[in-house]
Amino acid sequence: MEALMNEIAEALYNGEAERVAELTRRALEEGFSPEEILNRGLIAGMERVGKDFRDGILFVPEVLIAAHAMKAGMQILRPLLTESAISGLGTFVIGTVKGDLHDIGKNLVAMMMEGAGFKVVDLGVDTPPEKFVEAVKSHNPQILGMSALLTTTMVEMRRVIETLKEAGLRDRVRILVGGAPVTQEYADEIGADGYAPNASLAVEKAKELLGLK
Repeated sequence: MEALMNEIAEALYNGEAERVAELTRRALEEGFSPEEILNRGLIAGMERVGKDFRDGILFVPEVLIAAHAMKAGMQILRPLLTESAISGLGTFVIGTVKGDLHDIGKNLVAMMMEGAGFKVVDLGVDTPPEKFVEAVKSHNPQILGMSALLTTTMVEMRRVIETLKEAGLRDRVRILVGGAPVTQEYADEIGADGYAPNASLAVEKAKELLGLK
């Protein structure tokens, strides 16, 4: 029985989307619950992807292919999963800040977070502070992620935090920042709760902020 979960994890790691979908269907036919397949198959595979990405064994293209394979499995499971199973670790809102149209890093973080068991709300690119505030109000996330790839746009991160404070929402959410020009020092300076230099470490930091490690 365990062999089938390992097969799903292995196929996902190798980025075999069609095989992941086929094995996911087979697992359901054999009586595995959607939650079991999610946790012991898909998430297990993405955890290995994340670890090898962090250690420099895998690179962005491989991670994107693996994430695509995860989506193939999730398309089958999502209608069968309860909301609590999908968002087992909590809700994660992410967006690239106002004035910045870069989305590869943000997309990678979103995929890895979903792969880890978070419910992900992606606000897209060029996201003004008000949109982040609205998302915190409506989705009540545990973590808010902000991405910036330009030194000229990273100042927007401070504006988002200030706007959250003005709205009385800052204490309701942990804030995680990242992107090429962003540093731990800058995160500390603007009052963010955490900083991650890449998608894999963003997942680890998110879990750490929630006391899940």
